[in-house]
Amino acid sequence: MSAGYHIVVCGGIVPDPLQTLEPVQGPAGWGLKNELMLPAILDPWAGHALFEAANLAKNVPGSKVWLVSMGPKAKLQQVMMTIAQKVPFELVVLDGPASGFADAHETGAALAEAIAAIPGLDTSRLLVFGGWQSASRGAGATMQVIGEKLGIFEQFQGVDKLEILADGALRVLERVEGGSYQDSVVSGAPAVFGWATGELPEPPNNPQVGMQNMRLVMPALQKAKPVKLEKGPEYSGVQIPSQKRETRVVKDAPVDQIAKEIVDWLSA
Repeated sequence: MSAGYHIVVCGGIVPDPLQTLEPVQGPAGWGLKNELMLPAILDPWAGHALFEAANLAKNVPGSKVWLVSMGPKAKLQQVMMTIAQKVPFELVVLDGPASGFADAHETGAALAEAIAAIPGLDTSRLLVFGGWQSASRGAGATMQVIGEKLGIFEQFQGVDKLEILADGALRVLERVEGGSYQDSVVSGAPAVFGWATGELPEPPNNPQVGMQNMRLVMPALQKAKPVKLEKGPEYSGVQIPSQKRETRVVKDAPVDQIAKEIVDWLSA
């Protein structure tokens, strides 16, 4: 494809998974205790999508990558100091909640509106990337909502590989049960891809890429559009899953007995 692609990556920020996350209920609904104090990272699934997008843009001349992210802009600035050194992109910021308790439909609608407003975006060349799942918004529906709002109905979820064929068609491998893949071919853009882990490692830091990105990141943060989502679903209660470990060493136990004990333990 000589004209290249316009690749928009949707990626939010999440608390560092090494932190202890404790749900609390506040005036605005459920959230995390001391959420604004927790160190944040780019959502891991969105990170894979971003690295795959940058690799695709590198291999298809004329392509460009945007990263559209919604979250508190002070937190986004901290995360961009790191992620901006990985791959080249142009940032689009929505100053809004990054909570995992936000409604997926409201989030998807806000992101779709931001994508549609990107200056110079050619929807006939548009590929929308994002995480198949999320470390915060794990509803698995946000990318689908974005596609529907943008009028893109060629959607693929659980993608691990995207290949450009000689005729410009896109070959997609999506995860299905049993460690197998569904092999699909779509004629071309526009399309939506919810990425799993992909095939690429995390790129090393490149200070030159970081300096190039930061010239655009800081203005994007300064002109971030405030977004207030409607009140999402009501939760009667939220708690951290309890940890329980019971170990018993038994030699030469029959497989059927082991299976029965596991089922009984899960049922209890």
